Amino acid sequence: MSDPSDLVAEKAAMRRQAFQRREEAFRRHGPEAGKAVAALAAMRLPFRQGLAVSAYLAMRDELDPGPLLAAAVARGATGALPTVVKKGQPLRFRRWMPGDPTRPAGFGTREPIEIAPEVEPDLLIVPLLAFDASGYRLGYGGGFYDRTLEWLRGRKAILAVGLAYAEQEVENVPHDEHDQRLDAILTPSGFRRFGAT
Repeated sequence: MSDPSDLVAEKAAMRRQAFQRREEAFRRHGPEAGKAVAALAAMRLPFRQGLAVSAYLAMRDELDPGPLLAAAVARGATGALPTVVKKGQPLRFRRWMPGDPTRPAGFGTREPIEIAPEVEPDLLIVPLLAFDASGYRLGYGGGFYDRTLEWLRGRKAILAVGLAYAEQEVENVPHDEHDQRLDAILTPSGFRRFGAT
């Protein structure tokens, strides 16, 4: 195993490039990409009554999962958004439907208001900066989704789907034993499941 400080530096360098690549993809595809992803997700993901689906509220040039979450809710799924409980802890999730109120949260995000009931998601739509063909993702560096996926997978079977532009794929995302793989990736142009390692 390589030196942990080398891995941190390698990820930081990749993040700088990934932000630029995602920004360029956002300019190329525009806001309509979220609708294309929602249409594809409705065909490929198991949206159904009783399924709890967590997404996120897009920031900056992230691919917007709003239309996807609305499609899931229209088919009877329960919508949810992540909430940061405490640094170093897994995310928790609160029920949220498009149009429900939110409040400012850390890192420039928004989250459901505190009175929204907690939900344990079955399907997570995960933001990312880059991904590779093995299902590893490069996030923002806080480790929130890695901790969360590990915690949830210890409790039940879940489906973790990365949401990205195809241009965000890289040859190899640096990773270690703490990094959790995605089960699938969803882009405006396709859906791909990753095999077991």
